Amino acid sequence: MKKVLIYFAMAVILALGSTSCSDFLEIEPVGAVNETNLTDREGINYLLTGMYSALNIPAATTNSYFGASLTNYTYGDVMGGDANKGSTAADQSDFTLLETFSFTTDNSYIKRKWVAVYDAVARANNVMHLAGLIKDELSAIPGQEKDFYTEAIAQARFMRGFYLFEGIKNFGAAIPYVSLEDYESSVNPLISNVDESGNYIYIWEQVAEDLQYAYDNLPGAWPEEPGRANKWAAGAFLAKLRIFQSSPYNGTNGTSNKWTEAKSILETVIANGTDSKGTKYTLTPSYETLYTAGESDWTGESVFDVQMAISGTQYYTNAINGNSHISLSGKIGSGWGFYQPSYDLVNAHMVDENGLPYLDKSYQSKTSVTTIDGDNVPHTDLTVYTDPRVDVSAGRFNVPYMDWDIPVTIDGWIRDLANGGPFLNKKNLPKKADKGGLSLTTTGGSTAKNFHLMRVAELYLLYAEACIETGDINTAREYINKVRARAAQSCIMAADANNNMALTSSPYVLEDKVSGNTIANTAANYRIGLYPASGWTVDKAIKALRFERRIELAMEGHHWYDLVRWNAASEELGNKGSGFLAYEKRYLLKYQSATYPDRLVTLPIPNDEIVTMEGVLVQNENWK
Repeated sequence: MKKVLIYFAMAVILALGSTSCSDFLEIEPVGAVNETNLTDREGINYLLTGMYSALNIPAATTNSYFGASLTNYTYGDVMGGDANKGSTAADQSDFTLLETFSFTTDNSYIKRKWVAVYDAVARANNVMHLAGLIKDELSAIPGQEKDFYTEAIAQARFMRGFYLFEGIKNFGAAIPYVSLEDYESSVNPLISNVDESGNYIYIWEQVAEDLQYAYDNLPGAWPEEPGRANKWAAGAFLAKLRIFQSSPYNGTNGTSNKWTEAKSILETVIANGTDSKGTKYTLTPSYETLYTAGESDWTGESVFDVQMAISGTQYYTNAINGNSHISLSGKIGSGWGFYQPSYDLVNAHMVDENGLPYLDKSYQSKTSVTTIDGDNVPHTDLTVYTDPRVDVSAGRFNVPYMDWDIPVTIDGWIRDLANGGPFLNKKNLPKKADKGGLSLTTTGGSTAKNFHLMRVAELYLLYAEACIETGDINTAREYINKVRARAAQSCIMAADANNNMALTSSPYVLEDKVSGNTIANTAANYRIGLYPASGWTVDKAIKALRFERRIELAMEGHHWYDLVRWNAASEELGNKGSGFLAYEKRYLLKYQSATYPDRLVTLPIPNDEIVTMEGVLVQNENWK
C-alpha cells in the first residue's frame, strides 16, 4: 500500500461487512465474503486501508456530512457555542434543533454519529478476525522489529479504541464495547451496557487496554505511509482518554482519578514522540501554516491526521468531511454556507494592553468587533486589538479571506445574515491558488490539506491541564505560554482589492509582547503576550488553560466536549449571565427563548437503537 488515503474501492467496502443497517451491531456473516481473496498480507492491507477510510467515509456511507464527520463541527463547535449553524433558518431542521439545544432522542444526526462509531469498530474487528485466521503466515520477516501480524492487530486495536473513545465523548462511557469475540460470535450480538443488577457498565478500561496495546506495539513512524497511526498517536490518545476519565462531568459517567497516569504518558510522548513520517514533535512555526494546503501536513505538529488527497471519485474525495457543505455559497465556488463562527468566539479573541485574553469574559461588555449597519452590511473595527489567531480561525469582513477576496458585502459570502451572523468559517477550506492542484475545481470545499485530529499544541495543553490537576501550575504556565508564543510568530497581512500584499500598506500592526517586536502593515491590529509568573494561581491557571484550549483549537470540533467534561456547559452555554445563549441572542433572534438543558452532558443513545436491541441497551444516565 503506497499511501493510506481517505477513499477506497467499493469492493473493499463490501468486504468489510459495514454495519450501517437496522441494528447497529448487526454483522454480516463472515462467510458472506470470499475470505480467500483477503487472507494474505495484501488482503490484510486492503482491509487496513478500508479501516482507516472510516476516518472520512462515514459521512458518505451514512449520508451525513454533518452528524457523522470526525470534524465534529456540529457537536464540538456549534453545540459548543463557537459556531452557528449558518446556511438558512429552514435548512437542515435537525441541525437547527441541535444548535438550539431542543432536539430529542430521535434526531437523525445523532443516529448517524452512533452508526459511524460502530461501523468503524466493525471494520477494526474485521481486520483482527481475518488476520487471526492466517497468523502464522503474517509472522516476522528477518530483521523486522515487529511482525506484520502484531502491527496489523495494533493498528486495528488503535482504531477500535479511537472510535470507542469517540463514542464515549458523544454518548458517555456506558456504551457497548464490541470485542473481537463478540464480533465473531454472532451476526447480531446483543451487548448490553448494564449488568444483571441494572448498573451501568463503563468501558473506560477496555478502551484504555486497546490504546495501551497500540502504544506498546505500533512502530514509531511510517515514513512511506504516514496516514497510519504510530505508537505516539496511541500514547497521546491514551493520555487524552485518561484526562476525560478524570474530568468531573456532572458526577455521572463512571469517572475516576487518572491525572498522574495521564501526565506521565504525556511527558514521555512529548519528549520522544514523532509524527508518522518520523519528524520530531514540535510546534509548526506559523499557526496559519497548519491550515495551508501543501504546507500543513507532517511538519512535526501532526499527532494523528485524516490523510487527504485529491483523488478518487466525486464522493470519495476529501470534501466528504463536510467541506462541500461548509463551503461559502458563491465567492469560492459551490457550497451551502453552513458553519459560521459565532459572535462569542470571534469577540473572545479581544485582548488587553498586555495581549492577554479577558478571562472574566468582560469582552462581552464591549462593542462587537464586527457590527451590522442599517443597510445590512457588516463592518469590522480593525483598530480593536485581537489575538492574531482570530483571522486564521474565522473570516471577518474587511480582512483578506485567504487569496479569494476581501469581504465587504454579504453577496456571495453569507446566505442569511440574521441566521448565521457575519463571520465565515475558514480553517478547512482551500485557497484560490489551490484550485486545479491541491483542490478540485469541481468541488468548492475540496482540499488536500489534512484534518488534524490531534496536534502537538493540544498535547501541550493536555499536559498543562494534567500539571494543574497534579499541583504543578508553573509547568502548566510554561506549556500554555509555549502555545501562545507560537501564535505571535505570524498574522494575516494587509492586501489590496486584488489580494496583492506587495502593493499594500496599512496603519495596523502586530504587537508581539513575547519578543517585543512590532510587525507593520497587518490586516488589522493584533497583540499577544505571555502569562507572567506574578499572580499565577490555581484558579487563574484553570481559567487560562480553558480559555487557551478554546482559542488555539477554535473551529476544530473540541469546545462542547471540553465544557461538558468540565461540568461547565450549563453555565458557559446557558441563557443567563455570560452564557453563550445570553450573549449570542443580542445578535441572533433565534436564541431568544433557547435554554441549555442540564441533562445535556452527553448526547442520548438514539431511541430506535434501544428499541431494536429489545431492552438489552439502556438509555444513558442523563437522558432516562
